[in-house]
Amino acid sequence: MASDTHHIIRAAKQLFRENAVLGSKEWHSQVCKMWKSDKFVFTTRANLLCVEYQASDSKVVTCAAVWRMPKELESGSHESPDDSSSNAQTLELLCHLDNTAHGNMACVMWEPMGDGKRLISLADNNILLWDLQESSAKAVLSSSTALEGKGQLKFTSGRWSPHHNCTQIATASDTTVRGWDTRSMRQIYCIENAHGQLVRDLDFNPNKQYYLASCGDDCKVKFWDTRNVTEPVKTLEEHSHWVWNVRYNHSHDQLILTGSSDSRVILSNMVSISSEPFGHMVDDDDLSDQEDHHQEEKSKEPLQDSIIATYEEHEDSVYAVEWSSADPWLFASLSYDGRLVINRVPRALKYHILL
Repeated sequence: MASDTHHIIRAAKQLFRENAVLGSKEWHSQVCKMWKSDKFVFTTRANLLCVEYQASDSKVVTCAAVWRMPKELESGSHESPDDSSSNAQTLELLCHLDNTAHGNMACVMWEPMGDGKRLISLADNNILLWDLQESSAKAVLSSSTALEGKGQLKFTSGRWSPHHNCTQIATASDTTVRGWDTRSMRQIYCIENAHGQLVRDLDFNPNKQYYLASCGDDCKVKFWDTRNVTEPVKTLEEHSHWVWNVRYNHSHDQLILTGSSDSRVILSNMVSISSEPFGHMVDDDDLSDQEDHHQEEKSKEPLQDSIIATYEEHEDSVYAVEWSSADPWLFASLSYDGRLVINRVPRALKYHILL
């Protein structure tokens, strides 16, 4: 059951990110017999839900399927859990992503922009680009490529960049991070030995198109400029065990969340490599002469990077951290024992950023 908890709680993370409303929901499916597994990974886009699951009792086979969520759970819905029916909801199965010829699914990524009709899945050493047909009733494999090299290379995680017209993704395999062009399915950059041990997670800066964050089993979080990957731009070494997750704030990219097997969540202020290294820029027309002079003095030097807070409410490994898409100051963390903790950015920092 512990392994069940590890993966099932990741579903709440995705729903929190899309809806910023966390409520108790039970969903019925027509293929629930396949869900006697120890892995559920939910990724959402529009009103569609992609679920990774293990479909075999005798052999570990990780697959994925696309479902339509109930209308009240669509992204942007303002209905709270208390307003909806307490009865179990029914998911509509739309299609499966047939990866049987390519290996086990490592992760599935929706295209960050657009109409939610394109997905990329990482299966063993394969990158698979899927197009959902009309009504999302069928997923067609439009292109693919394979990671080649010595040994049995397998992808562990990936992230689709919201920049460059959504034509780039980043992947992690062992200690290496690679960038790919989704149009040609060719590698565009490679960061060998990005971490001393396994790379666990990646995230793109939402406001700076070339900046990528990575974390791994070497207890480090690293920030990269993908135009020059010789050395990381910055490195954080605040955790004492594996770092499972790193997330940029969607609106204020200086705010970085990390979660680790040391049971801690750390909120960092990486302002020196953010899109606003001199703080929040205020329109000159909104300033008086005195305020203008103060603002000029204040903006001469960049603000300093710092650890804002360390949260220790968890008693077990933290496997997931996520920012709310509805409230930029709200974030959640989930641990191996199933504990969900919701926190806010300290008010003093919030007003310092805004003012």
